[in-house]
Amino acid sequence: MHRSDAGPAREPQDFWTRHRPWQRPFEIAIWVLVFGIAAAANVAVILIDAHRDGLHVQAWQPVVEEGSSALASLLLVPSLLWLCERWPLHAGTWARRLPVYAAASLVWSLLHVAGMVLVRNFAYALAGDSYSFDWWIGLPYEYIKDVQTFALIVSVAHGYSWLWRRLHGEAHVLGRPDPGVPAPADEHEERPERFLVRKLRRDFLVAAADIEWLKAAGNYVNLHVAGRDYPLRSTMAGIEARLDPARFVRIHRSHIVNLERVASIEPLDSGDARVHLVDGTELPCSRSYREALRGRAFPGAPQRTA
Repeated sequence: MHRSDAGPAREPQDFWTRHRPWQRPFEIAIWVLVFGIAAAANVAVILIDAHRDGLHVQAWQPVVEEGSSALASLLLVPSLLWLCERWPLHAGTWARRLPVYAAASLVWSLLHVAGMVLVRNFAYALAGDSYSFDWWIGLPYEYIKDVQTFALIVSVAHGYSWLWRRLHGEAHVLGRPDPGVPAPADEHEERPERFLVRKLRRDFLVAAADIEWLKAAGNYVNLHVAGRDYPLRSTMAGIEARLDPARFVRIHRSHIVNLERVASIEPLDSGDARVHLVDGTELPCSRSYREALRGRAFPGAPQRTA
C-alpha cells in the first residue's frame, strides 16, 4: 500500500551522509590490514631468527601458521564486535558484564585455535606433509596470547564507538537531571519536543518531529535524522514511552518509525513486512506489528484478515 501524497524533497547530503556507505568497507579493510601486517611481521621475525640461528625453515611453513592464525581471528572479529555493540562496557555495567566477556574470551580462543589448526592441517596435507597440535599444552599457551588479542579488539571497538559518537554527535533528552535516560511510562512526564545533540564542543537541537526512525543498538537507541544516527542512551521501551504515539509507532522489537515518513508497506510471504520510507530507506516490520502499522499509516484502509 502506498501513500498518495508525495514525500518531502530530499535534503542535500553532507560529509557524513556521503561517506556512510563506505564506513563498513573501511572498517573491514582496517581489520584485514591490521591482522595482515601482524602476520607478515611475525613471518619475517621467524625467518630472520631461523637464518640467524642457522636453522632450515621452509618459508611456506611460517606463512601457513601465521596466516591461519590471522584468518581464524578475522573470521571471529564480527562476532566480537557484535558482542561489544550488544553489551558494551560502561561505568555502570562493566562489573556485571565482565564475566560475560571473560567467558567470551574462552570461546574466542577455542574457536580461534580450532580454526587455525583446521587450516594448517589442510595446508600441510596439500604440501605432502602433516601437522600436529598438542591440545593439552598448546591450548593454554594459545589462550594467553588470544586473551591479549581479545582485550585489544574490545578496547579498540569501545574506543572507536566512543570517538564515532563524539564526532557524529550524541543525543540527550532535554530538561531532565539525567538527560540520557528516558522516564518510565508510569511517570507521565511531558514528552520531549527536542533533543540536545552534543558534537565535540558544540550543541545542536533536534526536533522530535524530525526523527525519521529509531533503532536499538545495545545500551543505545539510534535516532535517525537526515541521514545521521544520533545515539541516545536508552532502551526502546523507555524512549517509546516518551515519544508522541500519534506520530511514532513500533514496527519491530528494534525499530520505531515516524508515520509521516512512511511511503508504503510491502507484505512478505513470511507474514512480516518491509516498510519503505519517503527517502528510499527500507525497515523491517514484524508480523505482530504489521496490521497496527497499516491502520495507523493508512487510516480508513480495510484491515486484512489473518
